[in-house]
Amino acid sequence: MPVTGRAVSATVLLFIGAGLALLAVLVHYEFMRIYGDVTGTAFEGLTWGLTAGPSGLGLSLVAVVTISAFMLSTRRWMRLTAVAIPVLMLAGMFAVTPSALGQRLETQYVSSPQCVIEGTQEPMASADREAQQVFDSISHIGHFSGGGIGGVGGCTRGFKLSGDADVLEHYRGALAAAGWEVVEDDGRQLRAHLNGRAFAVMPCPGGGVIWAGSEDDSSFGQGRPEFANTEICPHDL
Repeated sequence: MPVTGRAVSATVLLFIGAGLALLAVLVHYEFMRIYGDVTGTAFEGLTWGLTAGPSGLGLSLVAVVTISAFMLSTRRWMRLTAVAIPVLMLAGMFAVTPSALGQRLETQYVSSPQCVIEGTQEPMASADREAQQVFDSISHIGHFSGGGIGGVGGCTRGFKLSGDADVLEHYRGALAAAGWEVVEDDGRQLRAHLNGRAFAVMPCPGGGVIWAGSEDDSSFGQGRPEFANTEICPHDL
């Protein structure tokens, strides 16, 4: 191929590579905003996106195009540009990951647990309101999703932690400040009572779960037939 033809081909490939790199960064942002782990770091998010998400495919496409451009390049600046495009793409993915995770945290999680769901029938509605009163009386840690178990037998909600924190130590202090009496604290879970009501918390990988109900109820529905095969710590908090 003549030198001029190679230069034109390399230039076209560089433009294509740059466009694909920009598109890959945008796709990575959206993927992390919807599916990213809010408890992870930016580096962990980038690694996960490259291995489990579409970011890895984007990197592969950009690499193929830029390597082709590098091989056809006739000038030094072209070769440097071919090397820089995938590097800058990875840097861009790394830079947007915290913003994407923060966006997910704001839209899909709340700072306090919510048990009351509009339209719930009695007697579950009354049980949810009582559990909500328990939750509202205590200072919480982490970020709560809307999912969980509620109704008669207590309300369970999971939370994620975006940093390192001692879940049990936090709730020991929070329960004492709210006047609760700790009746069980074995290092794996904690249970407290106050005026006929009960509260329990258990740390889980990346966060934990809390429960509120009556003193007569078992924590997290343990022992109830309908929860016989249910894990206390969900796979996705």
